[in-house]
Amino acid sequence: MTAVPFLVVAALGYLIGGVPTAYLAGRLRGVDIRQYGSGNVGGTNAVRVLGWKLGLPVMVVDVAKGYLAGAYLPRLPLPGTPDPVYLALTAGLAAVLGHVFSPYLRFRGGKGVATGAGVLLALTPIPVAICAGLFLVLALGSGMVSVGSLGAAAALPLTVFLLGRYAGATVHLAIQWLTVGLALFVVFTHRSNIRRLLAGRENRFRRPWGPR
Repeated sequence: MTAVPFLVVAALGYLIGGVPTAYLAGRLRGVDIRQYGSGNVGGTNAVRVLGWKLGLPVMVVDVAKGYLAGAYLPRLPLPGTPDPVYLALTAGLAAVLGHVFSPYLRFRGGKGVATGAGVLLALTPIPVAICAGLFLVLALGSGMVSVGSLGAAAALPLTVFLLGRYAGATVHLAIQWLTVGLALFVVFTHRSNIRRLLAGRENRFRRPWGPR
């Protein structure tokens, strides 16, 4: 089996994932998002700095980057006959790394939650839908996106395992391990948030129904 298909989808996935959606949205407002809020080039900081009307589309596009990499790059007419699941995993992981270490912004980017969710949405949609609901409950309930992100990431491997064990859902073993790896990666990229949470200083966003 040749390595060429994996190298091709990894390179394309990295370049797609690296598109700095939040940065570009900020530039539409004449704002360098790296200079405001947490300085993070991701959907959470886009919501905080730019508001929901621009922040939510940023999140949607970041999810779409991961979905595109995981669902469509493995379908390219590439030499050899590699397992499409492993191609999707390669492309998806590269997209997440591209988002976190964007080649367009000197390897500075977001935290990979939305792009990782997009990859998994392409590979195992039902657990992602369940954890997306959990994310909304935790984030809106606490007023902290980091709480939703960490809770959903931690729940994802367990959700995949329980659905496979008790609901008969068939999930490729490699995808199961991917959920574990992405959960750990989310914890890694949120280490500063975890420190602020423990210190009681984590940033909160204004909930749409909250006081003005």
